[in-house]
Amino acid sequence: MEGELKSGRCYFWLSLQLQHFGKSGGRHGVLDSDRCELLYHLFLHQLLWNYKLNLTTDPKFESVATEVCKSTIAENKECNEEERGRGYLVSCLVDHRSNISEYQCNQYITKMTSIIFSDYRLICGFMDKCKDDINSLRCGSINVGHKDVHSQGEVIACLEKALVREAEQQDHVHPIKEECQKAILRVAELSSDDFHLDRHLYFSCREDRERFCQNTQAGEGKVYKCLFNHKFEEAMSEKCRDALTTRQKLISQDYKVSYSLAKACKLDLRKQRCSLDTNLPRAREARLSYLLLCLEAAVHRGRPVSGECQGEMLDYRRMLMEDFSLSPEIVLHCRTEIEAHCSGLHRKGRTLHCLMRIGRSDRSTTVNSVCQSALQTLIQSADPGADYRIDRALNEACESVIQTASDSFSWILSCLMEHLYTEKMVEDCEHRLLELQYFISRDWKLDPILYKKCQGDAARLCHTHGWNETSELMPPGAVFSCLYRHAYRTEEQGRRLSRDCKVEVQRILHQRALDVKLDPELQKRCMTDLGKWCSEKTDMGQELECLQDHLEDLVSGCRDVVGNLTELESEVRALRSIVLSDCWLQDIQIDALLIRACEPVIQAHCHDVADNQIDTGDLMECLVQNKHRKEMNDKCSVGVTHFQLIQMKDFRFSYKFKMSCKEDVLRLCPNIKKKVDVVICLSTTVKNDTLQDGKEQRVSLKCRKQLRVEELEMSEDIRLEPELYDPCKSDISRLCPNVNFGNAQMIECLKEQKKQLSPRCHQKIFRLQEVEMSDPELDYQLMRVCKQMIKRFCTEADARNILQCLKQNKNSELMDPKCKQMITKRQITQNTDYRLNPVLRKACRADIPKFCQSILNKASEDNELEGQVIACLKLKYADQRLSSDCEDQIRVILQESALDYRLDLQLQMHCSDEISRLCVEEAAAQEQTGQVEECLKVNLLKIKQEACKKEVLNMLKESKADIFVDPVLHTACALDLKHHCAAITPGRGRQMSCLMEALQDKRVRLQPECKKRLQDRIDMWSYAAKVAPAEGFSDLAVQVMTSPSKNYILFMIALSVCILFLVGLLCGRITKRLHFLLKHPLTEMKVKLVFIRNVVCIFFKP
Repeated sequence: MEGELKSGRCYFWLSLQLQHFGKSGGRHGVLDSDRCELLYHLFLHQLLWNYKLNLTTDPKFESVATEVCKSTIAENKECNEEERGRGYLVSCLVDHRSNISEYQCNQYITKMTSIIFSDYRLICGFMDKCKDDINSLRCGSINVGHKDVHSQGEVIACLEKALVREAEQQDHVHPIKEECQKAILRVAELSSDDFHLDRHLYFSCREDRERFCQNTQAGEGKVYKCLFNHKFEEAMSEKCRDALTTRQKLISQDYKVSYSLAKACKLDLRKQRCSLDTNLPRAREARLSYLLLCLEAAVHRGRPVSGECQGEMLDYRRMLMEDFSLSPEIVLHCRTEIEAHCSGLHRKGRTLHCLMRIGRSDRSTTVNSVCQSALQTLIQSADPGADYRIDRALNEACESVIQTASDSFSWILSCLMEHLYTEKMVEDCEHRLLELQYFISRDWKLDPILYKKCQGDAARLCHTHGWNETSELMPPGAVFSCLYRHAYRTEEQGRRLSRDCKVEVQRILHQRALDVKLDPELQKRCMTDLGKWCSEKTDMGQELECLQDHLEDLVSGCRDVVGNLTELESEVRALRSIVLSDCWLQDIQIDALLIRACEPVIQAHCHDVADNQIDTGDLMECLVQNKHRKEMNDKCSVGVTHFQLIQMKDFRFSYKFKMSCKEDVLRLCPNIKKKVDVVICLSTTVKNDTLQDGKEQRVSLKCRKQLRVEELEMSEDIRLEPELYDPCKSDISRLCPNVNFGNAQMIECLKEQKKQLSPRCHQKIFRLQEVEMSDPELDYQLMRVCKQMIKRFCTEADARNILQCLKQNKNSELMDPKCKQMITKRQITQNTDYRLNPVLRKACRADIPKFCQSILNKASEDNELEGQVIACLKLKYADQRLSSDCEDQIRVILQESALDYRLDLQLQMHCSDEISRLCVEEAAAQEQTGQVEECLKVNLLKIKQEACKKEVLNMLKESKADIFVDPVLHTACALDLKHHCAAITPGRGRQMSCLMEALQDKRVRLQPECKKRLQDRIDMWSYAAKVAPAEGFSDLAVQVMTSPSKNYILFMIALSVCILFLVGLLCGRITKRLHFLLKHPLTEMKVKLVFIRNVVCIFFKP
């Protein structure tokens, strides 16, 4: 029944229409009922539209508006001047409805708004401006009576899509006229208050609004914002998502399309002079990116921007980062890269991060320069460095790393960079962070902390412009290089950075050391070298280390950049802690990986240095000094050693050394670059000035102190001394393949294998030992092993006499066994050659050429004399022919070697077989107290080798000269020496003679052990005299003078001489008398009497 009624109504209406146009109604039967019904509805819609249009253009209707909104029109100059009768007044009031305070006027305009936005043709001037574009784009028809399926907002939606599509395409097939573009954006702006006014979006998102924003009231753009926030939810319909994206793209072209943003930032835009041309909605000033850049510049400069405006800016910056399609430049210039590598990653900023990942890649899959520039521009507009939350992909990936948020979100990115490659860092966060940081590092303004601290310095020194302005003469990437160049100027050079800015420059360079791609200049200059030398070094921090290792092999441009960066690494040494809630930053010179690896050592041993906020480089020195502590792990040790090795390539890479010795180097060692050569040059100068008594030191005190530190550091690892390491490489692999380089272990191994070294290496090791013996502080192993003993026994000793002090306290009960063993090693080394004993060399400088010249003539300059000179001096000591200073030193050596046969190199060399045969147990004793020497003396008759027997006889001969060189006898007779020979001065056999006289004196009772030992020594000396008789008058005289029966022998010699004299005298007189008697024979009797009288007088003379 109802269908029949509808059909009848339709045919009745059709008959009336045909009669109206003068046509017969007999042919209407060919139309079916459905087509007739469609025409009927179209007629009703057209009728309704004409009614609404008449309402807006009817002068009576305008007169109602004039009466209701009288005061509002009077206050608004623009609306008051509008032409009446064309609907312009109502449209103007709709434009300014947010400023209407009259209640009745507001109600009236609200009703009119719902009427106007129900169809685009009711909007003032829209139909006239966009008629041609609607037809060319096929967005609908405006002919009266023609079907209008695009009414109710579809035509506007079609035009809006065409507008945003045009911005994303290079070739415009149907370009939209400028006046229509303005009209489209104006319509979008007018509908920004209430989402009901955007008819296409309203119908597309009705269900989504109920699903996500049910409790959100319409008005002031609140529903739009709510839907924007849920745009990438899985439950969001694609139709609504597309409509929202179109709306966001319009906002990116004109910020006024966002009601909330335009309202919140209206006053701030006026204050910061960001809207210069309000008559051009499509002008540069209207673009969202310009608005954001202008207001962000004000914020970065410290100018006041309302919190409400900053909140809106944050929302739209996040919006730009979430959806790449909102940036037409990205869509236009990065389309190829997106289609090839980033398809299917549209949501939550993944496409942008995909492009950023490709942009920082050094492989063939890189983005083109235009796309790279578009990405850089977008990053600047969104400014995620100021607030990490803007980058949703980063925020979600790093949520587990960011435990708590600070009030200053700008620090979070730096905090994340400090935790890069740590255990806390997750892989996804690491990738997102590096992708973003790659672009931030290319524009110094995008690091808000750096910009805040350095904007004044940049303007003063680098002639930069505003935050949102660039200059061809000083592009953003060049500003940081300019700041770096001024970072370490001296006061004399002037134009230095402020301290706060310098700290931030150090922080940035510290972060850039984590990845070469974060340093634009380094990546640009070193791309070829990275591929040539470091293609396999792709892990964290390895690329920069690789470039440093191949510094000499790099091309000049790359070498300069790496050299400057390495020099800065050495300069940025201070550790400062900035506490930001639960996230703290460590700003340190060397790369972050090293500091994190060394954190246990820093906390245990270097915390005082680490707390120092002055750039002194003490932290690295502390790490070097504690490199072998138990808290030191392999990563830290390797990192510290690498840093030391890099420093050796150029003295400038060692900050403290450079600052302390720069003037001395320029004056005394010009044109020398390598650090090791500079150290040698300065050390030689200091040594020469010291040897020339009275000459003023040419090297400054400050430099001499730092030079000592550098020498000590170099002694720890043979690799830090290329002059030693290079000649010994083959020996290291052959003799010490499994020995660690650090802790001077490799150097110690080469010393122990010295006899098997190649000639060049042997020569270098000998020279090294010569230097170490003259300056024991450079003996790393000795100083390390005996560190506590030095503190205990040698605190007041001069640095160059430390070994001498340790030797004097070697046999103390408090001496550490390991240190004692190390001292013995050094004593053995010293006794191999007098040149390795500087004290002996100085004391015997006159005696050695006098008595041992024949040995010196045969000696090689760089080879040991195997103890020959010392053995020569020992013999002269026994003969009591040495100078007093030399005699004192030889006595010390004799006393030391008497307790430990290993210190007597000649004895050990010639008697090793005999010791193995006769004195096995004594040699195996852990503590050597002269047992081996005593064993050889006791078994003197059993010794078969003549060379060994001669050495033992020499020992006996030496012991006659001084009881102190015979430890067994001295121990046995200690009490007797104290009781009977206390007044006798030691040396030259005096105390030995005293004991011998006491032994012969029956009134003196010696200790049984002493008496037994003395008798044994007498027997040994007697045997020695038989086996080795005096070879000359001098030896005979020495034997007499050193004999225990010296007085008796001397008395008998004197008596014999007297008798010979008398006999000679008598014989002389007799021969003279006989001659006289031959002439006078009569006086013979008288002569006899005279002879008898003379003899009697000689012998009985009173």
